[in-house]
Amino acid sequence: MSQGVLLHIEDSHVVMDNGILQVKLSNPDGIVTEIKYNGIDNLLDGLDEEVNRGYWDLVWSEAGSTGTTGTFDVFIMLRNSSGFYTYAIYEHLKEWPPFNLPQTRIVFKLRKDKFHYMAVADNRQRYMPLPDDRLPERGEPLATPEAVLLVNPVETEFKGEVDDKYQYSCENKDLRVHGWICKDPTVGFWQITPSNEFRSGGLSKQNLTSHVGPYNLAMFLSAHYAGEDLVLKLKPNEPWKKVFGPVFMYLNSVSDENDPLHLWEDAKNQMMTEVESWPYNFPASEDFPHADQRGRVTGRLQIKDRYLSDQYISASYAYVGLAPPGDVGSWQRECKGYQFWATADADGYFSIDNIRCGSYNLYAWVPGVIGDYQKDVFITITAGCDIDLGGLVFEPPRDGPTLWEIGIPDRSAAEFYIPDPDPKYINKLYVNHPDRFRQYGLWERYANLYPDKDLVYTVGVSDYRKDWFFAQVTRKLSDDTYQGTTWQIKFELDLVDTNGSYTLRLALATAHMSELQVRVNDPKTSPPLFSTGVIGHDNTIARHGIHGLYRLYNVVVPFSQLVDGNNTIFLTQTMASGDAPALQGIMYDYIRFEGPSSSNSKKQTGFV
Repeated sequence: MSQGVLLHIEDSHVVMDNGILQVKLSNPDGIVTEIKYNGIDNLLDGLDEEVNRGYWDLVWSEAGSTGTTGTFDVFIMLRNSSGFYTYAIYEHLKEWPPFNLPQTRIVFKLRKDKFHYMAVADNRQRYMPLPDDRLPERGEPLATPEAVLLVNPVETEFKGEVDDKYQYSCENKDLRVHGWICKDPTVGFWQITPSNEFRSGGLSKQNLTSHVGPYNLAMFLSAHYAGEDLVLKLKPNEPWKKVFGPVFMYLNSVSDENDPLHLWEDAKNQMMTEVESWPYNFPASEDFPHADQRGRVTGRLQIKDRYLSDQYISASYAYVGLAPPGDVGSWQRECKGYQFWATADADGYFSIDNIRCGSYNLYAWVPGVIGDYQKDVFITITAGCDIDLGGLVFEPPRDGPTLWEIGIPDRSAAEFYIPDPDPKYINKLYVNHPDRFRQYGLWERYANLYPDKDLVYTVGVSDYRKDWFFAQVTRKLSDDTYQGTTWQIKFELDLVDTNGSYTLRLALATAHMSELQVRVNDPKTSPPLFSTGVIGHDNTIARHGIHGLYRLYNVVVPFSQLVDGNNTIFLTQTMASGDAPALQGIMYDYIRFEGPSSSNSKKQTGFV
């Protein structure tokens, strides 16, 4: 017969014990100071101060301040299970002063003498360096404070590698379970997130996971890969309340003769159990609605694009979600409310379950299709409702037939050319890896590949997989200053159609302190045909990402600026100043050039 949960109250601590593990909390602060399991007296770093072991981390700043840092506060609420669950309710009353909340998360600092193997995904796991390797006598600081070149590590196998916590970031949709393995005894410590409803920024938002420390994180709100746009800002007289979690801290073990990596497989199985159990029925708070207090929305999304087909096209594997009301695509910047997302099937049918009561917009985006969908009426969810929206039609941006295109409209720059890293800046995990973009210092490779002139791409000849650098970055000059860069797209028009305008669609995967200017056939035209203005604080280039916030610009190109025969579009990223000009730039998602709607050809043609 299993032991029930016992609560031991001490002078300055409270201990929860279910016979499998013991969790000790500081009283009254609610900091996790000890976790006993499988013969280990404390899985957490007992050499560090109690406040730095296991805690809720609330980073806030006064209203009107900018940036993503502030002062710290910590608190924790726990509910014990086979591991232990934790959730928090944040509330801001109307009469309270305004403030900003750039980040909130749960942090567990594990024992560095025990936990050496980290797993984020099936193909993203490895033995990790020690925190000592990042100290000045063992590590050399690089261009960003998070990145350190390990020059004299404790274990020589890590010599010459770069350690950077952002190399292990992950999109919310793929961030369900991650953690660490100890081999003596064989124990796993895992953080499982069963739902994305309380995370900000939607499914494609990137967050930190685990990193050298060893640290294990549960990120709920952050400005990483987005910047100021994802700082939660509460105005005067604005009430706000949100439940973050519950998430599950799962512990597992195997006998010594078994493969320790079995712990990862077991953790994934446990993750599926937690997902299937959502929403949990144990939280006692009225602020956490159970399954019978939630609703459901179903429907089918199809695409209408007469230049692709005379028939509707299924929105295969579209991401469809409910998020607080806003503009088209506003869900990726939304951070105050809840979001509920599902992936459609191959025919565009979707079902969004366990939705909290409230008023929402329905949003969607489709891999392989440019732009965002938004249903033009609010959807009101009530307890127990089951709303069938029937057929929905998405008409993506389109004015005329595709004359040429570069890339794939998937909100990522991953399909473009990603160079090998400088041999002195290697993370061995990402050698011959699908996520090769996570290597440090790739922005410096642009100048190596284009030492004297900028990138030139010829439609119909060039291959974007080989000839389109993944990021339009700045160029370092001989005097250690930087300048903007101008890329060229060369293409032919047999005969300019004078019956209407052409359209250039520029979908950006990310931008950081950049301005993109567009000119046609004259690189010195002033003013340019189009400018984005200064955009972005995504910091994706520095943080080894392949996308940040999605931005779509539609540029009308008058036929008078084009000529029969050879034409050139000039794309200039002008910004190259500030504290880190080497890290300024943009990444393209997809570029399309459309003819006038009067063009004879209705069906799309494209070039690689």
